[in-house]
Amino acid sequence: MSEEESPSPADSGPVEVPHAELPPETLRAVLESFVLREGTDYGARDATFESKVADVRRQLERREAVIIYDPVSDSVDIKPRGR
Repeated sequence: MSEEESPSPADSGPVEVPHAELPPETLRAVLESFVLREGTDYGARDATFESKVADVRRQLERREAVIIYDPVSDSVDIKPRGR
C-alpha cells in the first residue's frame, strides 16, 4: 500500500482510551481539563474542584464513563459509557 493509500488517523473514528493505561500525570491533566470546561451542575451543594476531579475519576474506575480521543479534532473528551 502506498503512502497515498494509507489511511490517516483522521480517517478513523473516535477511539476509547483506557484510563488505566495513561500515566498518572496525563490522566490528572485530562480530568482537570474536563472539569474546567464542563459546566457540571452539582445542585444546591457546592463542590470543590478536587471533589469534581475525584467524582469523574470514580466514574472512570466504575466504567460509567470513558475517555474518548477524536483524531479528526485531535481532542480528548470524557463521555458517559453507552448502554
